[in-house]
Amino acid sequence: MRLRLRGRALPLAGMSDQRPILIAGPTASGKSGLALRLAEHYGGVIINADSMQVYRDLRILTARPSKEDEARAEHTLFGFVDGSDPYSVGRYRADSECVFDNLRADGVRPIFVGGTGLYFKALLEGLSPIPPTPDDVRTHWREEAAKSGAEVLHRILASRDPEMAETLAPSDTQRIVRALEVLDATGVSLLEWQSRPGEPLFKEPDTVRLVVAPEREELHRRIEARFDTMMAHGGLEEVTQLAASRLDPCLPIMNALGVRPLMQHLGGEIDRTEAMAQAKAETRQYAKRQLTWARGNMITWKWISEKEMKSLVATAIAFIDS
Repeated sequence: MRLRLRGRALPLAGMSDQRPILIAGPTASGKSGLALRLAEHYGGVIINADSMQVYRDLRILTARPSKEDEARAEHTLFGFVDGSDPYSVGRYRADSECVFDNLRADGVRPIFVGGTGLYFKALLEGLSPIPPTPDDVRTHWREEAAKSGAEVLHRILASRDPEMAETLAPSDTQRIVRALEVLDATGVSLLEWQSRPGEPLFKEPDTVRLVVAPEREELHRRIEARFDTMMAHGGLEEVTQLAASRLDPCLPIMNALGVRPLMQHLGGEIDRTEAMAQAKAETRQYAKRQLTWARGNMITWKWISEKEMKSLVATAIAFIDS
């Protein structure tokens, strides 16, 4: 389907630089605010690059752009997937290509923003040509995960594909299930498939790449404050509705930050204070993993430091226009 622009996101007069802008960074770093300001400045369209913000079920808890933000600039690939649908990086790559091609044809600058490193990797490097998994294989391993748990499946994977198992945490249900699905469906390790090159949507030299990275203390302060705001504006009610849907616990949306402790609170296992503390700790740990991944995979990107955060937009514009 062709993306329909509302007329708000149009190229500025005389502007020839249409290189895609890619903005990464840990959760609560301020990257979404930067993307919005740049979209207004350059007349661009903001394209989601966060694996949880694709879902419509958790607008508040996944910090999707507000309706006010969406009124200021065009946004796409946000909140368009039902939580019962296991959206994948492969589908993201295909959807992004469709959006990108439409924007390029219209002469509008794309601004990709999000915290999912694998989404950016798919854009810049392409995806390995892994064949689709048959439904019966997928159903089998999801049922096994629900019945036996991640650690049991990790031991099964370790016995059949020890090298792949070494790359995964024993608690990472989603990725363990995926590795077993691919192994059963193709007879080839997921690790082997991942080593085969894909086709990038665009190449690094043809893009502007930014990582927004506040210092740890400031990032933690932002995480704490944002989660308090989420809870004050209906975060718990969102999780209540999600729990009522009785979705498969292996679905990606069930791994959204804060869902697990808030569901435990709704089930009477822990009180609200403990649930919030666990959710904040979970978010801090995730932000740490995001930064670790970025340091290993985004070394050629422009990192915006704490000293530059106060002039975040001006710093980004100066770099982009240089």
